[in-house]
Amino acid sequence: MDNVLVTGSSTGLGLETALYLARRGFRVFAGVRDLGHRPTVLEAAGERGVELTVVQLDVTDSQSVDRAVETIVESGGGVYGLVNNAGIGLRGCFEDLQMCEIRDVFEANVFGTMNVTRRVLPHMRAAGRGRIVTISSVGGRIATFGLSAYISTKFAQEGFGEALALEVQPFGIRSILIEPGIIKTSRWSVNRGNAAHALDPASPYHAMFVNHEALADRFVETRKTRPHHVAKAVHRALTSRWPRMRYVVGRPASVAIALRGLMPDRVFDWLYFGTLLRHIKNDQAAGPAAHPRDPELGASVAASRNRAASGAMAEATYDQIESE
Repeated sequence: MDNVLVTGSSTGLGLETALYLARRGFRVFAGVRDLGHRPTVLEAAGERGVELTVVQLDVTDSQSVDRAVETIVESGGGVYGLVNNAGIGLRGCFEDLQMCEIRDVFEANVFGTMNVTRRVLPHMRAAGRGRIVTISSVGGRIATFGLSAYISTKFAQEGFGEALALEVQPFGIRSILIEPGIIKTSRWSVNRGNAAHALDPASPYHAMFVNHEALADRFVETRKTRPHHVAKAVHRALTSRWPRMRYVVGRPASVAIALRGLMPDRVFDWLYFGTLLRHIKNDQAAGPAAHPRDPELGASVAASRNRAASGAMAEATYDQIESE
């Protein structure tokens, strides 16, 4: 039975992934920053009829990471899999962000991912096998409005994961990226992660940011992608004999990434980024009543010659994941 460490397992994608993997035969160590979440995780495991081990793990605390990895190694079996899921969100336009907020999101999402990865790699190299699976986002391939710092961390995770894949493959280790689209989790409610000044009425970005958030909230309610779809992709990454470097989760996310590769930059920018900005600016000028139709249908570009592609762009614009 292979040992797998899942970081950020107290809620959302991390918890679902830990439960999914435990159900399918892995010996799962669910990392939680606050052990106060341990009863909730164990209760969820009981409801699924699975067993897992909860370990205290703060990815920004080196001693915490060391203790968690030592616990796994001492239990026997080494570390076969690491699922880098822990992270935080930060919503707000760049000028409305404080540098301390930006540093915090990089500390958790980028340096935290590197911190845990660094500590499991020696054990994987010694075993001559292992999988490092990082939950990135379609936002690590295509940016969106009002998430400049968060998106930057996802682009950084993408670069790290891809470069790491080249370095560790000769040792029998694979680095794999999971890129989900938008999924309704606690990241859209209690863990939303708005910056302190994101909603400051004095900000020149205030009206656009408010409109964007309202539009994003409407989109999240229509998403069909669920946490178990991400967990399934992680399981595939851990078990496939020849895993891909990237797994995109969610149809709109797949469409957006595919179209960016196929379309000239100018066309893609007009359809994808232009659609979003037209929605925000129209809302700013005319208020919520400016959109009698679902924006997912690409109403703002209905007169476009490429109507189908525009609709896909409008739908995919919001397919950014806030990793749990």
